[in-house]
Amino acid sequence: MLTGANVVLPTGTVRNGRLAIEGRHITSTPPADARLIDVTGHWLVPGFVDIHNHGGGGASFSGTAEQILTAVHTHRVHGTTTLVASTVTDEMDLLVRQAGLLSELAEQGDIAGIHFEGPFISPCRKGAHSEKLLRDPDPAEVRKLIDAARGKAKMVTLATELPGGIDSVRLLVEHGVLAAIGHTDAGYEQTVEAIDAGATVATHLFNAMPALNHRAPGPIAALLEDERVTVELINDGVHLHPAALELAFHHAGADRVAFITDAMDAAGTGDGRYMLGPLEVEVSEGVARLVEGGSIAGSTLTLDRAFQRAVTVDKLSVEDAVTALSANPARLLGLSDRVGSLEPGKDADLVLLDADFELKGVMRQGEWVVAPQLP
Repeated sequence: MLTGANVVLPTGTVRNGRLAIEGRHITSTPPADARLIDVTGHWLVPGFVDIHNHGGGGASFSGTAEQILTAVHTHRVHGTTTLVASTVTDEMDLLVRQAGLLSELAEQGDIAGIHFEGPFISPCRKGAHSEKLLRDPDPAEVRKLIDAARGKAKMVTLATELPGGIDSVRLLVEHGVLAAIGHTDAGYEQTVEAIDAGATVATHLFNAMPALNHRAPGPIAALLEDERVTVELINDGVHLHPAALELAFHHAGADRVAFITDAMDAAGTGDGRYMLGPLEVEVSEGVARLVEGGSIAGSTLTLDRAFQRAVTVDKLSVEDAVTALSANPARLLGLSDRVGSLEPGKDADLVLLDADFELKGVMRQGEWVVAPQLP
């Protein structure tokens, strides 16, 4: 039994609250011999859910099983208790092989599924993806990746204006996979068409897409205005100006925002040279850029830092930050019955933060990943 904290529930924050855990689940009726842990002055929030993450701890989700687990653990100790592993553009044969490995780890419960970012994206907005490996979203090729994931594909990012894009969106919807619009050069009308076909996610809104323009509003306006779309935001102070984040929250509302990391190998590690797929990346002062061309190449963000920034810099309410970091991404993944909020019967996935929103403890399925050091 954790007592004395500000406990953030779906109905609001309970001051001087308590949370009971039995086994791997939250319970409403704690056992009589429950051990009491006084966390007065702290915040208890649900474990974070990251739907877009390429790696961390010096390891990538394009690597071996051992490297994948290193990346998962790196983010877990920063509060991400549920994580979707994102791939990056590569040869199709390599992506198919990697999908098989990642699906095994998803079956074991180490990750929540797979997100394929590339190769079906626009060369005009490729970001940190190898242009020579990009291809149009042929539904047969998209299907090849879905099949390789053996039911563990959660999301595919597409430039839906490319040949085959709309048909691929429909294919993904038919197979229960999220169709995400990103790395796109689409116009407003093309984006509306993709949303009407079933696309429901904006991959890192604002980044790798045409800017908002008063005569050519482009994908940003279409994605922000449609209530069917959840928009990803990278809240690291590098990818977005605070005013852009405020615009997204004001227009879409907290219930349609999902904070992501878009992290690469350097997250939780430090500056230096890394690889992102086949491309070399230089990380300096925590900012990752391609060695050749200088494009931003993912982030070094962890979700505890995204949470702290949201409430201290962006001045979001703690409740809205929880919605964007836990509840919304859990809903997107179809996991709201297990994770994303602190409710009886759900997994005991939680993050303990101090009064300054510094991480002090992480629990996953009733086990401390980071045990709090309390007086």
